[in-house]
Amino acid sequence: MKTTTFTIAAATAALMSSVAMAQTTPPASAPAAPKPAATSAAEVNQKPGEWRASKMVGVDVYNAADEKIGDITELLMTSDGKITAAVIGVGGFLGLGQHDVAVPISEIKFIDEPVTTRTVSGAPATAPATAPATPAPPATTGSVAMNRAYPDHAKVNMTKEQLQAAPQFRFAR
Repeated sequence: MKTTTFTIAAATAALMSSVAMAQTTPPASAPAAPKPAATSAAEVNQKPGEWRASKMVGVDVYNAADEKIGDITELLMTSDGKITAAVIGVGGFLGLGQHDVAVPISEIKFIDEPVTTRTVSGAPATAPATAPATPAPPATTGSVAMNRAYPDHAKVNMTKEQLQAAPQFRFAR
């Protein structure tokens, strides 16, 4: 019986030591480090000429005579990410009585420079452009904004009256 007890004790000790050794033995090879993301598949920084869609809402829209006719209230895009139209709010006050019109994005020209108007003497003067409330003032070189996240304004070849006469755009629910 003493031999059996000794044999069981020795076997148990051997099994326990192998379990302990398995827990403390380092792995044969270190786990592979994760591969860095490919820079071609993902952008790292915003490039000049790229604008943030969230900053486009509120951009003023002018006609060919540099008269403010509304502002962008929304951008419409397809399921594959292409922007197809901008909804322009015309008229109204603080959104009340505003007439929303969807204008194809191909009909809109985005401009980085501030709107210029003519003074009585004929010399150009910079009109105060109202920009969305959230962005910080852009760094400028002369009259051109550099590395800004949105354009200064947009232009369409329509009058305010033409936009107000256009069919009202209705959003899906």
